[in-house]
Formats: sequence, C-alpha cells, structure tokens
Amino acid sequence: MEQKTVKALFVNGGPRKNKNTAQMLQNAMLGAKDAGAEAELVHLYDLDYKGCKSCFACQLKNAKTDGVCAIRDGLRPVLEKAREADVIVIGSPVYFSYPTGQTRSFLERLIFPNFTYDYDEQGNRRRPIREKQTAMIFTMNIPEEAMEDWKYPILLGSCEKQLQENFGHSETLYACDTYQFSDYSRYAMTVFKEEDKRRHRDEHFPQDLRNAYELGKRLVKRAGEQE
Repeated sequence: MEQKTVKALFVNGGPRKNKNTAQMLQNAMLGAKDAGAEAELVHLYDLDYKGCKSCFACQLKNAKTDGVCAIRDGLRPVLEKAREADVIVIGSPVYFSYPTGQTRSFLERLIFPNFTYDYDEQGNRRRPIREKQTAMIFTMNIPEEAMEDWKYPILLGSCEKQLQENFGHSETLYACDTYQFSDYSRYAMTVFKEEDKRRHRDEHFPQDLRNAYELGKRLVKRAGEQE
C-alpha cells in the first residue's frame, strides 16, 4: 500500500517575513520537507480577516462546516489548508506577553470549529476530526531566565494546551533574547546593549534554528506513523 504524503502547514503570525519568527518557521519547514512532507508557509499579515464572530455556525447540530470556520474572508483559504494538513506549526513573536493579534485571531478561527461541547455516554468529549501534529514557535526579546517571572509558560502555554486538547498533539518551542534591530543606535532602548544582543544571536540563534528544523522533522515523522 502506497504511503500517503504528509501535508505540513506553517503559519507566520508575525509582521516580518525574513526576521526571527519567519526564520524559525522556514527552518521548521525545511525539516518537514527533509522528512518527506509537502510543506507550505503562509503569512497572516498578508490577509484581511478578523477573529471569531461568535456566530456558532460551526456548533450547530449536523453542521456542514467540516472543521472550517463558516466566515468567508481572507483567512478562509488558510483554514481550508489547515483542515487538510497533517502538521500545523504556528509561529509568533511575543507582544506584551501574548501572541500577536493576528495569531490569536487565527487560533480562534482554527480551533473553535474543531472544538465541541458534545460528550459521549462515557463523558468523553467527541473530537470531530482526526488527530493532527501541531506546534507553536514563539520568539521573544526577554532572556530565557526571565520567562518564569513573566509567567510566559502559563500565558503562552495555553496555546499548546488548546491545540493539544482539540487536535491530539502539540508542543512549544521558544527562542529567547532575540536580536531585534539592524541598528540599535536608532532606537530609544538603553536597557539593552547591542553588543550583548549580537553576541547572544551569534552564539544561540543557530541552535534555535536547528531546534526548529528538528521540530518540523519530528512532527512529520509522527504524522507519518499515524497513517
């Protein structure tokens, strides 16, 4: 029997297409391709859409939405690709302790049509779709040792929890203390020293990229084992 090609969707929830978050996603996508997946990267900031409008069309009895938000706007094609994907990796920079607004709106529209309030006789919540391999990639300005003080494992970890609950598997990858600007002297940001940021980037970001590569490869292998 011929093995099905794994489909992997990578979603950039950041505004920039060639900086930290995008680079992490590109490396994750490379790992997915090297594992044999058919992979695609989309940029949410290119699209015109809003978050969930609470129409509940996806929660109707005998709903015909089939795991895709009923709203027809710029996000609809991405959500249709997500429905068909075996692997979904979502990347976002961290803005004021949370994913970007575009990322959050995407997650609402992705998860709720695949969420259900319906439970079986044993008290187990029914999952309307087959399991997917999912992950979040977060890039952030603060160092790793400050994450606990800012409650990031709790605040950002809620994304992983929701993805895991609704799609069956999820994990999170963090890239901390990122290099933000090509010229720090132009910005009012005396709390950071450019030489320290550059040194951290040169010493640590290559490993972050390798971790992203391994993440993409690992998720595709997991998805292939499910077929």
